[in-house]
Amino acid sequence: MADSTAPLARTLSQFTREGEIYERLPQDAVRCFACGHRCFIPEGRPGICKVRFNQGGTLQVPWGYVGALQVDPVEKKPFFHALPGALALSFGMLGCDFHCGYCQNWITSQAIRDPDAVSSPEQVTPGQLVSLARRHEAAILASTYNEPLITSEWAMAIFKEARRAGLVCAYISNGNGTDQVLDYIRPYVRLYKVDLKSFRDRNYRVLGGTLKNVLETIVTLLRKGFWVEIVTLLIPGFNDSEEEITDIARFLAGVSPDIPWHVTAFHKDYKMTDPDNTPAATLVRAAEIGRTEGLRFVYAGNIPGGVGDFENTRCPKCAALLVQRAGYRILDYRITPRGSCPECDATVPGLWRGGAYHAPQGSPGAAEPAGATGAPS
Repeated sequence: MADSTAPLARTLSQFTREGEIYERLPQDAVRCFACGHRCFIPEGRPGICKVRFNQGGTLQVPWGYVGALQVDPVEKKPFFHALPGALALSFGMLGCDFHCGYCQNWITSQAIRDPDAVSSPEQVTPGQLVSLARRHEAAILASTYNEPLITSEWAMAIFKEARRAGLVCAYISNGNGTDQVLDYIRPYVRLYKVDLKSFRDRNYRVLGGTLKNVLETIVTLLRKGFWVEIVTLLIPGFNDSEEEITDIARFLAGVSPDIPWHVTAFHKDYKMTDPDNTPAATLVRAAEIGRTEGLRFVYAGNIPGGVGDFENTRCPKCAALLVQRAGYRILDYRITPRGSCPECDATVPGLWRGGAYHAPQGSPGAAEPAGATGAPS
């Protein structure tokens, strides 16, 4: 790519079609509801994400390509309560509604903003992606690598075919949602991971969002019946104080004590190279705080072997070992086909092998949505 992002923007403008999550306004303006910015977009201008734009009073949105594609263990997403050991075909497009200085997927997410982010779109059809997932025996199809909310129309075209093929569909997201976009994706998206990046609004403003909207999205996701897991990347000096960690854990436990919370380690990346890498001791301390505040499933990730038992899933009633992990590998799986503990028969919230599903305790969206498919065995 040249020393400007303009050539890429022009290329991406060819991979578009009219969006569905927006309203028309006077004077050929539009209002987009794909993310929490709810952009007012005059004719001829893009939204904050740079990939949804107003052309003659019509919102054009990304369509028909991928910017990244890979097969991963579902634990890498990370989901620990969704078909442990399954493979996920992960795809992404380009662009994001945030601009995090430590983004580990910046090559795709910041491709329109940053001339150093060199990514090329590859044309593909929904059927080809579903066939690829089946060829690799992936039970899950995940929209990730950039912010999936801003490319939801394309993701739903893929996920409609994926659901018919018996695949489970997932979003890996920053959680900057709206009621409109969550209602739009709900018939097809079963799993939803939110990066809760901080519990301080000033930090979110630096990243390009607001704390309030992400917290509201988490509550709404549970109410609408998604399976939700939360990840917090702990960055020294940014969000790793005991007070802030406690605030996050207390909030999540107040929404539901069954929400799995993953605390993960920062490493120097993209534009954030000043903080030290996060030590394992910080993750263990955060996980202990989560347990103290009432969360029943707290995990410390991406330092395999350095966080003790916080890689494993234990029964919330009798503490029996249910899923033993080493990094992304499943060493032992003991959850029954009913989704329960083999020792005391307590149900375990999550989506388990064979299709058993138990919603989080206290979740307003505890009922399984109409038409949801069972998980592949």
